[in-house]
Amino acid sequence: MADNLQLVIITGMSGAGKTVAIQSFEDMGYFCIDNMPPSLIPKFWELIKESGKVTKIALVIDLRSRNFFREIQDMLVELENTNLIDTTIMFLDATDEELVSRYKETRRAHPLAMDGLITEGIRKERAILEEIRGDAQVVIDTTNLSPRQLRERINGEFKSRDTHEFRVELISFGFKYGLPIDADIVMDVRFLPNPHYIPELRPLTGQDSSVYDYVMSFPETESFYTRFSDLLKNVLPGYEKEGKSSVTIAIGCTGGQHRSVALTERLGEELGKDYHVNITHRDKGKRKETVNRS
Repeated sequence: MADNLQLVIITGMSGAGKTVAIQSFEDMGYFCIDNMPPSLIPKFWELIKESGKVTKIALVIDLRSRNFFREIQDMLVELENTNLIDTTIMFLDATDEELVSRYKETRRAHPLAMDGLITEGIRKERAILEEIRGDAQVVIDTTNLSPRQLRERINGEFKSRDTHEFRVELISFGFKYGLPIDADIVMDVRFLPNPHYIPELRPLTGQDSSVYDYVMSFPETESFYTRFSDLLKNVLPGYEKEGKSSVTIAIGCTGGQHRSVALTERLGEELGKDYHVNITHRDKGKRKETVNRS
């Protein structure tokens, strides 16, 4: 594995962060090319192999054309039959609302809606990319990521691949703010008793001991946690065996402040005994931000 040539194909929704991604790979020592036509990749790869000097390559491929999509599908089949190449597809995504906001900030027209609505262009692009997104080994939701955070996420993902370290990404979130679109496993804990209705606990989070203890004090919480953690301990080795470098597990409650945070913290501590675990509390501070704006 370590001696194979490493090829990362960077693709995804327009406006989701491909420019930041290619810069990240350049910083990691990859030979990078932006927007190469898929039909040229096999020939390019032959030249690289003959040179013997480049071992890691990252390519940004724009798949907004259906012709390009068919070309990359054929190209991937050809590369998969080559034992000396390890290919990883990384797909960058974001919610429609965030993509619209980014286009409005830059005052750019969507390439599939030059004379129409941005939302229509996004809809067309999602339809074209649906299959390649399903084939991607790495899917990153950039909706709530700054450029710096996206670089850190990419660095963590691909440095772990170099060291063959399997990672568990744990995310707490609030359903009111939408599902994490890069999650492999999603669990809804809104059925558990809610600290929001306890006045002294409402402004706190699941990282505060009083909220954590409240959430964990109920028999239904303990019963759920035991079953869920046992399930994960059974399935995670399967993900690792299949060659995934990471699995993203999302735990959601209503606002992403109390129950999901507490359970994510507990699960992270337990899984951390056997795996490298990263914890992200996506929506923990959003309620406070909303209050401060009003």
